[in-house]
Amino acid sequence: MTRHRIAPFALFAAPFLMASAAHIPLAHAQSAATAPATAAETSQHFAGTISSAHPLATQAGQEILAKGGSAADAAMAMMLVLTVVEPQSSGIGGGSFLLHHDGKTGLLETIDGRETAPASASPSLFLTPDGQPMPFGEAVPGGKSVGVPANIAVMKRVHDKWGKLPWADLFLPAIAIARDGFPVSRTLAAALKRAEPLWRESFPEARALYWVNDAPASEGTIIRNPALADFMQKMAAQGPDAFYKGQGAAAIEQSVGQSSRNPTQLTAQDLAAYQAKERPPICSPYREYRICSMGPPSSGAIAIAQILGMIERFDMKKLGKDNPVSWHLIGEAMQLAYADRGKYLGDRDFVTVPIAGLIDPAYLRHRSALISPTKTRKSYEPGTPPGAEPRTATPARETPGTTHFVAIDGDGDIVSMTSTVEGPFGSQLLVNGYFLNNELTDFDFVPEKNGAPVANRVEPGKRPRSSMSPTIVYDAQNKPVFVVGAAGGATIIMQITKALIAHLDWGLSAKDSLGTGLVFFNKDGLVIEKDSNITAMQAGLEKLGHKVSTSTLPLKANAAERLTDGTWRGAADPRSIGLALPN
Repeated sequence: MTRHRIAPFALFAAPFLMASAAHIPLAHAQSAATAPATAAETSQHFAGTISSAHPLATQAGQEILAKGGSAADAAMAMMLVLTVVEPQSSGIGGGSFLLHHDGKTGLLETIDGRETAPASASPSLFLTPDGQPMPFGEAVPGGKSVGVPANIAVMKRVHDKWGKLPWADLFLPAIAIARDGFPVSRTLAAALKRAEPLWRESFPEARALYWVNDAPASEGTIIRNPALADFMQKMAAQGPDAFYKGQGAAAIEQSVGQSSRNPTQLTAQDLAAYQAKERPPICSPYREYRICSMGPPSSGAIAIAQILGMIERFDMKKLGKDNPVSWHLIGEAMQLAYADRGKYLGDRDFVTVPIAGLIDPAYLRHRSALISPTKTRKSYEPGTPPGAEPRTATPARETPGTTHFVAIDGDGDIVSMTSTVEGPFGSQLLVNGYFLNNELTDFDFVPEKNGAPVANRVEPGKRPRSSMSPTIVYDAQNKPVFVVGAAGGATIIMQITKALIAHLDWGLSAKDSLGTGLVFFNKDGLVIEKDSNITAMQAGLEKLGHKVSTSTLPLKANAAERLTDGTWRGAADPRSIGLALPN
């Protein structure tokens, strides 16, 4: 695969010690999960910057850097630890997107680790016998929703390209935590409670691991996962073949095919054929900056570029974060961009995605002209970008899950990685101690509409559209200055866009940019984050013509910012239990 050096404003479309701090004494692990400030105070001497959604993952990343590992090594170790401690969000049973910036050469590369539909899948996968789309809640649990897992293939490609430490060393933090145990966090406890009705009806393997005395484990309960520790030990010794071949593959095939809910066929051949792909990044200008993220099958880079491109003609800095007009403009651009997303975005290996046309400056000026600073549009239809083929739009659902993490090493290498099993606990199927994803429900269930194909329909070997948007921002001197990503289904794009505006236009710190409230939308109008700093915008937005509701949104982001002295400072979403070091 050709490597791509990013030019300014260019678009590229074509042996880990068992006595280490994160996991030796269980008491230390418990205190780290409940008192991250103490962990931060004791970890400032480590070189590099780490941010993740769980303190134990952040500590593991820092320890890998302290051993001389690269940012890529640290990110892979965090991905494995998050499999153990954040099973509701991500893990080796799912997939990811990854950006890597080389601190010496300035080279930016991306890895597409999106799951694929098995060979048995067809456009009618989620249709009932009478041709109607299945109810979403019935499609998720069990085998039908499982895509071929990607994260171990991603890890292999990343380690081959950028790793410094031995492959086996990267597994040791996760193995130790899985074997010795970890305390259930408040977020995991809440997810287990929400899953209780489904698990009480089905999925005894999940109950056996995460329930105590016939009830979901509560916050602080120690969970040990010896099956996962043993399987990770095997992968550490044997490499990816332990996952994609032999017993590892057979276990997945059996779980999907013999599921009590929605059994289907995902074969050893599907697993052996999976490839994590190097893709060209997509970068677009915003003021004096360049915003780089993932292209299709991610919709992130394009949607972010569209929203920013549409609001760039407005003086967002002057308007400020406390002005309803600012959030009105963001809301209008958001809904226009999501309309295009629903019509044109899909797996570029299967459909023609008019990437250049969607972020063409002239097209964005045309779309921006639809936005008035003084009134609401009411209707948000897709546009017709240059190079677009006939398509129809259907709304796809994404459930809130996922996790993001950042690693920056002493050489200036940067990894921005978003990993997921899709919804909470994915398909609910537990294999070798980890959950299999439900990524296939990210496809549109209806394969065609009004006689035209849907871009994001199910097809064998295809990757479903995603909102995951790991992002790196460059300044006018081509220097990386901000790294960000988020979790939370379809809100991911808006969390990142909001953080970019808050940081680049409003001058907020990375932490405050993540903590600022969010505006999103539903079929009725705008939705603003309940009990946030923008709740006060509701009356002003309604005066501009919006129908506005408030809701608790599924938000969780992580970031890092370059300070004026050239050093980096990490940030974790204040809504989450996440930890950044140094912070």
